[in-house]
Amino acid sequence: MHPAGEASGTVFARFEAVAKQFPSRPFQVVLPETAAAYGIAAEEITYGEMLARVRSRRDAYRRAGYGPGHRVGLLLRNRPDFLIHWFALNGLGASIVPINPDLRAAELEYLIGHSGMVLAVSLEERIGELERAGDAIGASIDVVAPDADCPAAPRPFFTAAPPDESECALLYTSGTTGRPKGCVLTNAYFLGAGDWYAGIGGLCSLRRDPPERMLTPLPLFHMNALAYSVMAMVTVGGAIAVLDRFHPKSWWSSVRAFEASVVHYLGVMPAMLMTADPSPSDRDHYVRFGFGAGVPAALHAPFEERFGFPLLEAWAMTETGAGAVVIANEEPRRIGTSCFGRPAPAVEVAIRRDDGADAGIGGPGELLVRAAGEDPRRGFFQAYLKDPDATDAAWEGGWFHTGDVVSRDADGQLHFVDRKKNVIRRSGENISAVEVESVLGEHPAVAQVAVAATPDPIRGDEVAALVVAREKIDDAQAAQRLAAEIVRHALSRLAYYKAPGYVAFVSALPLTSTEKIQRGALKQDVARIMAGGEAIDTRAMKKRSV
Repeated sequence: MHPAGEASGTVFARFEAVAKQFPSRPFQVVLPETAAAYGIAAEEITYGEMLARVRSRRDAYRRAGYGPGHRVGLLLRNRPDFLIHWFALNGLGASIVPINPDLRAAELEYLIGHSGMVLAVSLEERIGELERAGDAIGASIDVVAPDADCPAAPRPFFTAAPPDESECALLYTSGTTGRPKGCVLTNAYFLGAGDWYAGIGGLCSLRRDPPERMLTPLPLFHMNALAYSVMAMVTVGGAIAVLDRFHPKSWWSSVRAFEASVVHYLGVMPAMLMTADPSPSDRDHYVRFGFGAGVPAALHAPFEERFGFPLLEAWAMTETGAGAVVIANEEPRRIGTSCFGRPAPAVEVAIRRDDGADAGIGGPGELLVRAAGEDPRRGFFQAYLKDPDATDAAWEGGWFHTGDVVSRDADGQLHFVDRKKNVIRRSGENISAVEVESVLGEHPAVAQVAVAATPDPIRGDEVAALVVAREKIDDAQAAQRLAAEIVRHALSRLAYYKAPGYVAFVSALPLTSTEKIQRGALKQDVARIMAGGEAIDTRAMKKRSV
């Protein structure tokens, strides 16, 4: 056993080493617009100042008995407190469970129970909600504000591992079975992500001197910001500004005020930014490249021409971490073809048809990935928590099965085609259709329901629900009222983005002989209903709660 805070191979140890090397460099910058959104101070926190805050919090956790074997939930949005608590807990060998602040009752109950978290650090206004969720499932969990004293820790329920193999975080990702899966991520996973980003080079090169300044609006409860953005800046001694979220109207002022050299994006962002009128100041910035995924093919070249920097499309999943990242960081990038680059030598790729045969050049197939060398799982997630069968299924045949359909051109470049899994991807959020169907089915007016994706020009996908009502609906106004009632029910139980953006009442759903939804036929029905204007538009009801 290594003494806490002295062991190599941990996120805290890397941050501590860099902070000692560059104590006066800025680490996290809270811009005025983010400070105003959160009601906190705008500030520039140096590495030395951050280390002092982290050590203070670590000492408080140590006195309370926290260490290896404990999981602590963090519902802190993108505040600096998030990183303080993460680094502090990591310095003691404890793991964090980032909590999406958009989750509501049913989702919080599942997350608390499944993760086995013993403590949650939460925004003041959400403490009661987390306490009620814990009480609803009989979970023994304390909930405290970020600056509050820590209650005494219970006895750990799992054994500590060597630092680099020990659990660093438990991130939940949507699946096709209706319940999110908990991805166990080790210290090696996060350190590997930072090392990968710092060393990938090409158009994606990160500088150490002068220090990089990275701006991201992406949430810290997702792997992009937590594993890539934060760990990359820690690894190279750079500064990071984490916005509360993406604000298209103030984006460029944030870029300029922070003097960002790197920005992270999702496809919805370029689409929104391109709707603004061209301006002489469009290229008035220091950005060298954007790192992200999903930029609409038709907008890729026009965006780069207008704003003067490349959008480097990448592919990764929470499960793959740094073990299998692919990025278009070298020319030619095949702009406008949904190309995300050529796999590096450290990544092995196979593209298989449904019959298991190789898809060949230009043929679509499921993307299978693994790390090259003796350990095909190097850099990947450790396992799905409490679900060894799902873990084994994901790694069937020695390859990780991504569920994404891609094609490979004659030069070895990979192009995204579609998603094989039954997942709706709206504005970068993965939504399980089965999970939404389960909640909508709880409404007393719903006899049957099926959910599928429908294209959205801004968000990629939107959620469409086909509903068989228990009683006859008399007229259009009654249908509008019932649709709104069903969506309100969804909003009370699920994150806002999972609620239906469209509701259509139908007489029957396409079912198999065993009463399962025929997903292919369902997609056709949704397309027909949307094309015919038969769906009730409920998108205006989907608003992020404060």
